[in-house]
Amino acid sequence: MYPQKSKENSHSEREFEELVQEHGASLLQYIISLVRHKELGEDLYQEMLISAYLGFSSFEDKTKFKSWLYKIALNKCRDYWRKEKSAKRFWEEKLYLYTNETQVSQQTEETVLNRYAQKEMVQTVSELPDIYRDPILLFYYQHQTLMEISRKTNLPLSTVKTRLKRGRDRLRPKVLV
Repeated sequence: MYPQKSKENSHSEREFEELVQEHGASLLQYIISLVRHKELGEDLYQEMLISAYLGFSSFEDKTKFKSWLYKIALNKCRDYWRKEKSAKRFWEEKLYLYTNETQVSQQTEETVLNRYAQKEMVQTVSELPDIYRDPILLFYYQHQTLMEISRKTNLPLSTVKTRLKRGRDRLRPKVLV
């Protein structure tokens, strides 16, 4: 039922096992020293053994077996690092896109709400009598100082302050509703 192993194949397996037993412990330590993680090193060691086993039949110079195994081990570590780096880059890019989308979304919502609130506030301010509306518009929307408003309207500074305060007092109940 099962395919019979040829003597040559069985001889190859035994030879492979002997060589791995001879160099296995130092290879495992080498891999662990490269990746600095025991379990990951063991996983990469297993992958390295599988690759070496699959390529062993075509390997000809058995005297260079140890350096060949170390080269396979190093390549397995490099493959792992490459995959890790691309996975990390993928997640960083996704995180960047997500945070930017969230920021844009929040900025858009805030912008819309601010514009709506400003329109509503301007509408409420425009309902005030002129003597209160003008100082409020100049102070809050044109960012003028009290002195500038006083000069522009030819009113004493104390009158500007009083009208601002009375205008705010009239706005407060309309805004807080």
